[in-house]
Amino acid sequence: MRLDFTKMHGLGNDFIVFDAPQPDAIPTPARIAALADRHTGIGFDQALVLEPPRRADTAVYYRIFNADGSEVEQCGNGARCVAALVAQRLGAGPDELLMDSPAGLVRARSRADGEVSVAMGVPNFTPASVPFVADSTADAYLLDVNGELLEIGAVSIGNPHAVLRVDTVASAPVDRLGPQVENHRRFPRRTNVEFLEVVSRGQVRLRVYERGVGETQACGTGACGAVAVGRRRGWLDELVYVDLPGGRLTVEWRGDAEPIWLTGPTATVFEGHVEL
Repeated sequence: MRLDFTKMHGLGNDFIVFDAPQPDAIPTPARIAALADRHTGIGFDQALVLEPPRRADTAVYYRIFNADGSEVEQCGNGARCVAALVAQRLGAGPDELLMDSPAGLVRARSRADGEVSVAMGVPNFTPASVPFVADSTADAYLLDVNGELLEIGAVSIGNPHAVLRVDTVASAPVDRLGPQVENHRRFPRRTNVEFLEVVSRGQVRLRVYERGVGETQACGTGACGAVAVGRRRGWLDELVYVDLPGGRLTVEWRGDAEPIWLTGPTATVFEGHVEL
């Protein structure tokens, strides 16, 4: 079977995007993991599968598969790339585009400066929504990682996030703590892990250890999760510049019942095909 795809990225967080073949012909998790290999495959953080709309008011339904082949609920930079590609196909301008995903509806806007904004829904701090094992909702939790107590914030941006504040991301133990927190027993479906350095109320630095991927150059939902936790703790303002290894994203959240908005660039690298 031939699979035609578009290789895209948002600040180095890279994807292949392809139209779904017949439902029973979607590549298996093992095949996706093989394609994601950067030495023997195409190489990507996530595979984004475009399906026909399931609602009349939406332009597309998309699914997300991590580099290890596992299907996940949401991907912020992936949503921005899907929005850019679908808008291009439709010949849409800066008007709002409504998309659908396993995590729910996503509003997207293509901006005049070429960047793409997506509304990632309302951050949910209820432990059951993450999911995270806790007796009640709190601003911070203590997590025992092999005898080391870490203070984390837990939030859902349609997918799970654990946020740790650090003095500097340059020396943060991402490789050591990332996989330990990702697979912690209190996160039944694993979690993305954010290492957050607060530079000022309007700027942070961030490194993200993504569930099923490892450390990535950028992570859109990770940026949203980190800012949401920072806002809840009183560290940050409504609009925050998030500097990641791959570049800068902008996150805006007014709080309470308002959706959190993610803005940044997207890029198409090449079109290709592979025989499965």
